[in-house]
Amino acid sequence: MYGIQQMRLPLATLEVFNAIAKEGSLSAAAIALGIKRSTVSHQLKTLETQIGAALFVRTTRSISLTEAGRALAQSSGPAFEQLANGFENARAAGQSTRGTLKLAIPEFVYHLLISAPLLSFQERYPEIEIELRLADAWSDILKEGLHAGFRLGGVIAQDMVAVGLTEPMTAAVVASPSYLEKHGTPTHPLDLLEHNCLHYRFPSSGQLAPWMFSGPDGPYPVEVRGNLIANSLPVSIEQATRGLGISYTFREFSANALASGELVEILSDHAATMPRVHIYFPQEYRALVPLKLFIQHLKQANAGRISTSKS
Repeated sequence: MYGIQQMRLPLATLEVFNAIAKEGSLSAAAIALGIKRSTVSHQLKTLETQIGAALFVRTTRSISLTEAGRALAQSSGPAFEQLANGFENARAAGQSTRGTLKLAIPEFVYHLLISAPLLSFQERYPEIEIELRLADAWSDILKEGLHAGFRLGGVIAQDMVAVGLTEPMTAAVVASPSYLEKHGTPTHPLDLLEHNCLHYRFPSSGQLAPWMFSGPDGPYPVEVRGNLIANSLPVSIEQATRGLGISYTFREFSANALASGELVEILSDHAATMPRVHIYFPQEYRALVPLKLFIQHLKQANAGRISTSKS
């Protein structure tokens, strides 16, 4: 009994058996499977030896199932149909322009890269369901049942793939014209110590985001102070436009407010360079059609818009 439990199922020979039973002859089964008739005959003999009974009665004109053959066909036939359906469903899931795409996205990446192109993507591919999980922390894609995540920089786990979606970005210190008129304009990063600076706190770690600047000896931080801390960059930008204080963000993220004049960039000569935004995903999802289409759409929608230009 132990030996029977440990025996591996002879799937290849069972496939040949079911093809013969379905097609009605060894020659027809060979054609259906795309193999030689001699191979079909050999596989059948192997299976009959393993079972210890003949499965077909063969004459010069016909072939019919024995009692053992009918028993095997009744049980293995539906199982192979189910396997075939499962195979086709799996192939369709990987190659179809339908399905669910689950993504872990930091809030700033959503507003920077995803928000605007999302409508046109779903209009083009209405059968792809997008699930967004807003999170600033590094996500364990496989453990959390996600397909992909976004992060600054391209340092990822060994079994992941990272695709850059932007050029290296630039930090920006911004304030409203009314705030600067009332409190003066800093001309050096250390001048920020005399101003109300709007902090960003990472929701996952609870750490305050550092204010980094570029100097002759490399990047350096300035430990600013202020009376508002938020775990949302859009909130920080909004309060800066209202004149509450000075905000530290990405130049690309505040581009609209800078273009409209709601905000003014200061200390641009001291701006630090920030990493690219990458999307990362398991290697097994390289060929996942919904993910490939989404990445392609994001690149096309944001082409030329996310750059390091100071204009």
